[in-house]
Amino acid sequence: MRLYGKLIVSGQIEAVTGLSIGGSKTDVEIGGIDNNVIKDSEGVPYIPGSSIKGKMRSLLEKSFGKTKVCQCGEKECEICNIFGTSASSKNKNIESLPTRLYVRDAKLNPEIREQMENKEGPFSELELTYTEGKWENTIDRLTSEANPRQIERVPAGSKFDFNMIFNLLDSEDTKLFKHMIAAMRLLEDDYLGGNGSRGYGRIRFNNLSIVLKTVNDYENGTDGQEIYAGALDELDIDEAIGKINEVIPEVEGE
Repeated sequence: MRLYGKLIVSGQIEAVTGLSIGGSKTDVEIGGIDNNVIKDSEGVPYIPGSSIKGKMRSLLEKSFGKTKVCQCGEKECEICNIFGTSASSKNKNIESLPTRLYVRDAKLNPEIREQMENKEGPFSELELTYTEGKWENTIDRLTSEANPRQIERVPAGSKFDFNMIFNLLDSEDTKLFKHMIAAMRLLEDDYLGGNGSRGYGRIRFNNLSIVLKTVNDYENGTDGQEIYAGALDELDIDEAIGKINEVIPEVEGE
Protein backbone atom coordinates (compact mmCIF):
# COMPACT_ATOMS: atom_id res chain seq x y z
CA MET A 1 0.00 0.00 0.00
CA ARG A 2 1.36 3.38 -1.01
CA LEU A 3 0.14 6.96 -0.76
CA TYR A 4 -0.29 8.37 -4.27
CA GLY A 5 -1.93 11.63 -3.28
CA LYS A 6 -4.76 13.35 -1.47
CA LEU A 7 -8.12 14.65 -2.63
CA ILE A 8 -8.95 17.80 -0.70
CA VAL A 9 -12.70 18.46 -0.56
CA SER A 10 -13.72 21.81 0.92
CA GLY A 11 -16.61 24.25 0.89
CA GLN A 12 -19.45 25.33 3.14
CA ILE A 13 -22.14 23.49 5.06
CA GLU A 14 -25.32 25.57 5.17
CA ALA A 15 -27.95 24.89 7.81
CA VAL A 16 -31.19 24.85 5.81
CA THR A 17 -33.14 24.28 9.02
CA GLY A 18 -32.11 24.77 12.65
CA LEU A 19 -29.13 22.61 13.62
CA SER A 20 -28.80 20.95 17.02
CA ILE A 21 -25.60 19.05 17.82
CA GLY A 22 -25.49 18.65 21.57
CA GLY A 23 -22.70 19.73 23.86
CA SER A 24 -21.93 18.45 27.33
CA LYS A 25 -23.49 19.70 30.55
CA THR A 26 -20.18 21.35 31.36
CA ASP A 27 -20.80 23.93 28.64
CA VAL A 28 -21.48 27.51 29.65
CA GLU A 29 -25.04 27.51 30.93
CA ILE A 30 -27.59 29.68 29.15
CA GLY A 31 -30.68 30.62 31.14
CA GLY A 32 -33.72 28.57 30.24
CA ILE A 33 -31.92 26.26 27.80
CA ASP A 34 -32.14 22.54 28.55
CA ASN A 35 -30.05 21.18 25.69
CA ASN A 36 -27.04 23.21 24.58
CA VAL A 37 -25.29 23.00 21.23
CA ILE A 38 -21.59 22.16 21.17
CA LYS A 39 -19.25 25.18 21.14
CA ASP A 40 -15.51 25.80 21.00
CA SER A 41 -13.40 27.52 23.67
CA GLU A 42 -14.66 30.92 22.46
CA GLY A 43 -18.29 29.92 22.86
CA VAL A 44 -18.83 29.69 19.09
CA PRO A 45 -20.86 26.75 17.69
CA TYR A 46 -19.13 24.34 15.33
CA ILE A 47 -19.85 20.98 13.71
CA PRO A 48 -17.51 18.23 14.95
CA GLY A 49 -15.82 16.32 12.16
CA SER A 50 -16.78 13.11 13.97
CA SER A 51 -20.48 14.02 13.63
CA ILE A 52 -20.18 14.56 9.88
CA LYS A 53 -18.06 11.46 9.30
CA GLY A 54 -20.21 9.27 11.55
CA LYS A 55 -23.41 10.26 9.80
CA MET A 56 -21.86 9.73 6.36
CA ARG A 57 -20.70 6.28 7.42
CA SER A 58 -24.10 5.37 8.84
CA LEU A 59 -25.93 6.41 5.67
CA LEU A 60 -23.45 4.61 3.43
CA GLU A 61 -23.78 1.44 5.53
CA LYS A 62 -27.55 1.57 5.09
CA SER A 63 -27.18 2.09 1.35
CA PHE A 64 -25.08 -1.12 1.24
CA GLY A 65 -27.65 -2.99 3.30
CA LYS A 66 -25.59 -3.09 6.48
CA THR A 67 -27.83 -3.26 9.55
CA LYS A 68 -24.99 -2.82 12.04
CA VAL A 69 -21.74 -0.87 12.17
CA CYS A 70 -19.54 -2.55 9.60
CA GLN A 71 -16.19 -3.71 11.02
CA CYS A 72 -15.65 -6.82 8.89
CA GLY A 73 -12.13 -5.82 7.89
CA GLU A 74 -12.45 -7.51 4.52
CA LYS A 75 -10.15 -6.10 1.86
CA GLU A 76 -13.02 -5.84 -0.62
CA CYS A 77 -15.38 -4.01 1.78
CA GLU A 78 -15.99 -0.45 0.62
CA ILE A 79 -17.09 0.77 4.08
CA CYS A 80 -14.03 -0.59 5.90
CA ASN A 81 -11.67 0.74 3.24
CA ILE A 82 -13.13 4.25 3.34
CA PHE A 83 -13.54 4.62 7.10
CA GLY A 84 -10.94 2.15 8.33
CA THR A 85 -11.01 -0.61 10.95
CA SER A 86 -9.00 -1.44 14.04
CA ALA A 87 -7.60 -4.86 14.83
CA SER A 88 -9.93 -6.83 17.08
CA SER A 89 -8.63 -8.79 20.07
CA LYS A 90 -11.79 -10.93 19.95
CA ASN A 91 -11.60 -11.80 16.28
CA LYS A 92 -8.09 -12.36 14.94
CA ASN A 93 -9.51 -12.62 11.41
CA ILE A 94 -10.37 -8.91 11.31
CA GLU A 95 -7.56 -7.06 9.60
CA SER A 96 -6.70 -3.50 10.59
CA LEU A 97 -7.33 -1.23 7.60
CA PRO A 98 -6.29 2.44 7.44
CA THR A 99 -8.94 5.11 7.07
CA ARG A 100 -8.87 6.97 3.79
CA LEU A 101 -11.21 9.75 4.93
CA TYR A 102 -10.33 12.52 7.37
CA VAL A 103 -13.03 15.04 8.29
CA ARG A 104 -12.04 18.26 10.06
CA ASP A 105 -14.24 20.18 12.48
CA ALA A 106 -16.39 22.65 10.52
CA LYS A 107 -15.99 26.15 11.95
CA LEU A 108 -18.58 28.91 11.73
CA ASN A 109 -17.88 31.04 8.65
CA PRO A 110 -16.23 34.35 9.70
CA GLU A 111 -18.71 36.51 7.75
CA ILE A 112 -21.67 34.70 9.27
CA ARG A 113 -20.10 35.00 12.71
CA GLU A 114 -19.73 38.76 12.28
CA GLN A 115 -23.35 39.11 11.15
CA MET A 116 -24.51 37.17 14.21
CA GLU A 117 -22.40 39.21 16.62
CA ASN A 118 -23.67 42.46 15.11
CA LYS A 119 -27.26 41.19 14.73
CA GLU A 120 -27.23 41.94 11.00
CA GLY A 121 -29.19 40.60 8.03
CA PRO A 122 -31.12 37.38 8.66
CA PHE A 123 -29.76 37.27 12.21
CA SER A 124 -31.11 40.65 13.31
CA GLU A 125 -33.65 39.00 15.65
CA LEU A 126 -31.34 36.31 16.97
CA GLU A 127 -32.05 35.78 20.67
CA LEU A 128 -28.57 34.73 21.74
CA THR A 129 -25.18 35.61 20.26
CA TYR A 130 -24.93 32.70 17.83
CA THR A 131 -27.97 30.54 18.55
CA GLU A 132 -31.70 30.48 19.15
CA GLY A 133 -33.91 28.70 21.65
CA LYS A 134 -36.84 26.60 20.44
CA TRP A 135 -39.53 25.22 22.71
CA GLU A 136 -40.37 21.55 22.25
CA ASN A 137 -43.08 19.64 24.06
CA THR A 138 -43.48 15.91 24.51
CA ILE A 139 -46.80 14.55 25.80
CA ASP A 140 -47.25 11.20 27.53
CA ARG A 141 -50.00 9.49 25.56
CA LEU A 142 -51.21 7.57 28.62
CA THR A 143 -51.28 10.35 31.19
CA SER A 144 -51.42 13.40 28.86
CA GLU A 145 -48.64 14.88 30.99
CA ALA A 146 -46.68 17.57 29.14
CA ASN A 147 -42.90 17.80 29.31
CA PRO A 148 -41.85 21.14 27.80
CA ARG A 149 -38.20 21.89 27.20
CA GLN A 150 -36.21 24.54 25.40
CA ILE A 151 -33.61 23.36 22.90
CA GLU A 152 -30.75 25.52 21.74
CA ARG A 153 -29.95 25.32 18.03
CA VAL A 154 -27.93 27.10 15.38
CA PRO A 155 -30.40 29.03 13.19
CA ALA A 156 -31.19 28.31 9.55
CA GLY A 157 -28.90 30.27 7.23
CA SER A 158 -25.79 29.60 9.29
CA LYS A 159 -22.76 28.48 7.29
CA PHE A 160 -19.76 26.44 8.39
CA ASP A 161 -16.47 26.01 6.51
CA PHE A 162 -15.69 22.32 6.09
CA ASN A 163 -12.64 20.38 4.94
CA MET A 164 -12.28 16.68 4.13
CA ILE A 165 -9.17 14.78 3.07
CA PHE A 166 -9.44 11.55 1.05
CA ASN A 167 -6.20 9.59 0.83
CA LEU A 168 -5.49 7.72 -2.39
CA LEU A 169 -3.73 4.54 -1.30
CA ASP A 170 -4.40 2.55 -4.46
CA SER A 171 -4.96 3.37 -8.10
CA GLU A 172 -8.50 1.95 -7.72
CA ASP A 173 -9.39 4.24 -4.81
CA THR A 174 -11.30 6.62 -7.08
CA LYS A 175 -14.14 4.07 -6.91
CA LEU A 176 -14.19 4.50 -3.14
CA PHE A 177 -14.14 8.28 -3.56
CA LYS A 178 -17.33 7.98 -5.63
CA HIS A 179 -19.00 6.31 -2.64
CA MET A 180 -17.83 9.13 -0.39
CA ILE A 181 -19.50 11.69 -2.66
CA ALA A 182 -22.64 9.55 -2.60
CA ALA A 183 -22.56 9.71 1.22
CA MET A 184 -22.47 13.52 1.05
CA ARG A 185 -25.50 13.48 -1.26
CA LEU A 186 -27.33 11.11 1.05
CA LEU A 187 -26.63 13.44 3.97
CA GLU A 188 -28.22 16.38 2.16
CA ASP A 189 -31.49 14.44 2.03
CA ASP A 190 -31.21 13.20 5.62
CA TYR A 191 -30.24 15.24 8.69
CA LEU A 192 -27.26 16.11 10.84
CA GLY A 193 -27.39 16.26 14.63
CA GLY A 194 -30.47 15.61 16.73
CA ASN A 195 -34.24 15.89 16.30
CA GLY A 196 -34.17 15.16 12.60
CA SER A 197 -37.72 13.80 12.70
CA ARG A 198 -38.84 17.18 14.05
CA GLY A 199 -37.38 19.03 11.09
CA TYR A 200 -33.96 19.87 12.52
CA GLY A 201 -30.62 19.30 10.86
CA ARG A 202 -31.24 19.62 7.13
CA ILE A 203 -28.00 20.79 5.53
CA ARG A 204 -26.62 21.64 2.11
CA PHE A 205 -23.05 21.48 0.80
CA ASN A 206 -22.21 24.73 -1.04
CA ASN A 207 -19.21 26.10 -2.96
CA LEU A 208 -17.67 22.66 -3.34
CA SER A 209 -14.01 22.44 -4.30
CA ILE A 210 -12.09 19.23 -5.09
CA VAL A 211 -8.31 19.51 -5.47
CA LEU A 212 -5.93 16.63 -6.18
CA LYS A 213 -2.45 16.90 -4.68
CA THR A 214 -0.07 14.12 -5.61
CA VAL A 215 3.05 13.12 -3.69
CA ASN A 216 5.02 15.02 -6.35
CA ASP A 217 3.02 18.17 -5.52
CA TYR A 218 4.00 17.83 -1.86
CA GLU A 219 7.65 17.24 -2.75
CA ASN A 220 7.76 20.23 -5.13
CA GLY A 221 5.55 22.54 -3.07
CA THR A 222 2.97 22.94 -5.85
CA ASP A 223 -0.76 23.53 -5.36
CA GLY A 224 -2.07 20.47 -7.11
CA GLN A 225 -4.82 20.27 -9.72
CA GLU A 226 -8.37 21.50 -9.32
CA ILE A 227 -10.71 18.67 -10.24
CA TYR A 228 -14.02 20.45 -9.66
CA ALA A 229 -15.50 23.71 -8.37
CA GLY A 230 -19.23 24.29 -8.03
CA ALA A 231 -22.38 22.87 -6.47
CA LEU A 232 -22.56 19.29 -5.22
CA ASP A 233 -25.74 18.58 -7.19
CA GLU A 234 -23.99 19.66 -10.41
CA LEU A 235 -20.93 17.48 -9.88
CA ASP A 236 -20.43 14.84 -12.59
CA ILE A 237 -18.51 12.37 -10.45
CA ASP A 238 -17.54 10.15 -13.40
CA GLU A 239 -16.02 13.13 -15.18
CA ALA A 240 -14.16 14.10 -11.99
CA ILE A 241 -12.84 10.55 -11.58
CA GLY A 242 -11.67 10.62 -15.20
CA LYS A 243 -9.58 13.72 -14.43
CA ILE A 244 -8.11 12.04 -11.34
CA ASN A 245 -7.22 8.88 -13.26
CA GLU A 246 -5.36 10.97 -15.83
CA VAL A 247 -2.97 12.04 -13.09
CA ILE A 248 -2.67 8.87 -10.96
CA PRO A 249 -0.89 6.73 -13.64
CA GLU A 250 1.80 9.41 -13.82
CA VAL A 251 2.35 9.03 -10.08
CA GLU A 252 2.60 5.25 -10.40
CA GLY A 253 5.08 5.58 -13.26
CA GLU A 254 2.80 3.73 -15.63
